[in-house]
Amino acid sequence: MRDEILKQARRIVVKVGSSLVSSREAGLQPERIDRLADEIATLRSSGREVLIVSSGAIISGIKKLALKDYPKSLPVKQAAAAVGQSRLMWAYEKSFERLGLMVAQILLTHQDLADRRRFLNARHTLTELIGFGVIPIINENDTVAVDEIRVGDNDTLAADVAHLVDADLLVILSDVNGLFTDDPRKNPSAELIPLITEINHDIERRAGVSATFEGTGGMATKIRAAKKVGEFGVATLILNGQQAGLLSNVLSGSAGGSLFLPKERRLTSRKHWIGYTLRPRGSITLDQGAVEALAKRGKSLLASGILNVVGPFEVGDPVSCLDQNGKEFAKGLVNFSSDTLGKIKGLKTADIQQQLGPQEYEEVIHRDNLVIL
Repeated sequence: MRDEILKQARRIVVKVGSSLVSSREAGLQPERIDRLADEIATLRSSGREVLIVSSGAIISGIKKLALKDYPKSLPVKQAAAAVGQSRLMWAYEKSFERLGLMVAQILLTHQDLADRRRFLNARHTLTELIGFGVIPIINENDTVAVDEIRVGDNDTLAADVAHLVDADLLVILSDVNGLFTDDPRKNPSAELIPLITEINHDIERRAGVSATFEGTGGMATKIRAAKKVGEFGVATLILNGQQAGLLSNVLSGSAGGSLFLPKERRLTSRKHWIGYTLRPRGSITLDQGAVEALAKRGKSLLASGILNVVGPFEVGDPVSCLDQNGKEFAKGLVNFSSDTLGKIKGLKTADIQQQLGPQEYEEVIHRDNLVIL
């Protein structure tokens, strides 16, 4: 199954970690980008379509601005990103141009992905670029992003892009070989796990946290990215990008890295967008009957099953659905504001109409706008 997925993947999103294109001491390292471009060109020559999500802009800017430490304040990070992004793109441009390949810069924020119209516009643009044979180089728009519109890390951004373009495979290139049974830095007998059929609690527990200057993610963000795209039917390969030729060899069937299988149940693009791209504006706590109706019987949510409402949120906003233990088990788009829900929670439809008059919707969240997580 592993070989079949890797060999047959036609559209691939490749996430490139900061440590693969830059270092704290030297800043941006064009020779590393040249090596990566050679590997991508090999994939292209075999008929694959490739999109790159690349880190490295901030590190490149730090070196150019002669900063001694990684910036802590957002304005300094954004200044470093502004200086470094153009240098990063110029390096990619030169590397791929020598191979006869074109690249295009795409900068995204979470707001671009959360707005359905902008999400679809980005999808159409990327699809056209791929059709022209262009390799999109994608990064978060760090120069304008604030906490409210930040994606957060490029592992998550790469997962969003894989969904955005209906990719067959997400490849996360890092400075590690994959997921191990234990931390290989502390336990020399730790073994690489080549195939992960399900991302369960044990797998999530094995995910460590990056302590490198260059990286902002770590294994935990990579596992979350794999889990996210797995819901959309996309497999994820975590691979050591420092080993020359490994990417093309593994995609041809050689051993290497850790492959995370997707779930057999594939969410539609819109439901994946609701469940894994949108950020909740609030939460509603449900009684056990409502939890079972949603999770086991595929029903819509009615006000009668709501115990508590936490806002503020407006009509059409995404909210988390919690069980009585406070655990999120679903997410959906609400048909009522938090103020209105506070008045009608626990009431039956007839009682709502008597209290507030005829309403446009009976359902608080329609099942078409609800995703079980």
